[in-house]
Amino acid sequence: MSEITINELEAAINFWRSRTPSSGDELTLCKEASALSKPYALLIVQRRNAVSLDALEPLAREAWETYVRLNIWRTN
Repeated sequence: MSEITINELEAAINFWRSRTPSSGDELTLCKEASALSKPYALLIVQRRNAVSLDALEPLAREAWETYVRLNIWRTN
């Protein structure tokens, strides 16, 4: 998959939020959800519908790829 839609990013963020809920008094997001929230926010600000997988920073890409791998495992 070369592009990730805003809806797919939102699903991945929600996956990580449910897997590792926010913590601390500040309700800090886990590192995976935080990394994916940056390209998600950019899509909103730029009024775009998708982002290239290659445009993701390393941590966001790793979070995305792990989400895809775990999500495929859960649906099989």
